[in-house]
Amino acid sequence: GTPAYLMLVDGLIEAYPENSKLLTAGCQAYTAYASSFVEDTDPEKAAALYAKAKGYGFRALSKKQDFQQAVTGQVDDFVAFLKQYNKQDVPSLFWTASAWGKWISLNLDSVEALADMAMLEATMQRTLELDDSFYYGSPHLLMAVYLAARPNIIGGNINKAKEHFDKAFSLGADKLLSAEVLFARYYAVRVRDRVLFAKTLQGVIDAPVDDVPELTLANTLAKAKAREMLEKVDDYFGELP
Repeated sequence: GTPAYLMLVDGLIEAYPENSKLLTAGCQAYTAYASSFVEDTDPEKAAALYAKAKGYGFRALSKKQDFQQAVTGQVDDFVAFLKQYNKQDVPSLFWTASAWGKWISLNLDSVEALADMAMLEATMQRTLELDDSFYYGSPHLLMAVYLAARPNIIGGNINKAKEHFDKAFSLGADKLLSAEVLFARYYAVRVRDRVLFAKTLQGVIDAPVDDVPELTLANTLAKAKAREMLEKVDDYFGELP
């Protein structure tokens, strides 16, 4: 079933359907839950959860004009549309882009998802412009994963991805163990560096979880993920001869 805290967020949003902070909290909660607990075992369910998160995010960003409507227009118009947002909108922009990117990655056979990619990129770019240090440099992590996870033919670029990973770590993402997990999963795997993959994940497993109290839960989850990935190294690289 759905965790109680997600049902609570849904209930609050039902009571205050235009509250941007609540809508952003809903977007964040569904995105975090789906990526931490659902995506690996049930991608289809995760895609539905990301769609819900994305919907909340789009509503949070629908101030003067409907965000969903703007997404269906021309890219140049959408880039101009994004200029209305400022630094205080960064949490909404970031979590919306996170949910949106996850949703696209699980729907790559969908025309709608592929058509959204240019708009998602513009949204991530605007988030970077407004506050690239948000949540320990997370906007750079988001862009890094986006660029590393895609084949070159649809906008992937591993060298640029590495630049964004490095920038994120310089802005504090080194405190986020999940950032190291993402680096192993998307960069080390893409460049086929099995040693880097194992070394990075072992570093996560050996790291203390409570250096930054507000990150204790997130870092505990990241450690569990690192252990799981290290055990399945052959799934990512094939078995050694």
